[in-house]
Amino acid sequence: MTDITRIDPGPRMSEASVHGSRIYCSGMIPEDTGLDIAGQVTQALAEIDSLLARGGSDKTKILTATIWLADIGDFAAMNAVWDAWVVPGRTPARATVEAKMNDPRMKVEIMVVAAT
Repeated sequence: MTDITRIDPGPRMSEASVHGSRIYCSGMIPEDTGLDIAGQVTQALAEIDSLLARGGSDKTKILTATIWLADIGDFAAMNAVWDAWVVPGRTPARATVEAKMNDPRMKVEIMVVAAT
């Protein structure tokens, strides 16, 4: 199986790639970096919902998630939004780490891999 579908390909990266029965989403970031952590996480998760739908999937099929926080002190606030978004019993394997972002106003980036 070598067919790869790229969603919104650009010169540097695609927003997502679909191969076989998997969709690999690039790191999703908030559109409005002026929001607090809850607002930024909400926006990033909405982007993930949209990409997954375009790739023939949804959040119940997420296999893994990686979350980067600019400040690990935002962990609880991020989790409050995450916990309200995920479907109980359908939670993915997940890692969360603190990382320096390329834009100091950005508080979060989230990347997922899901089944289609």
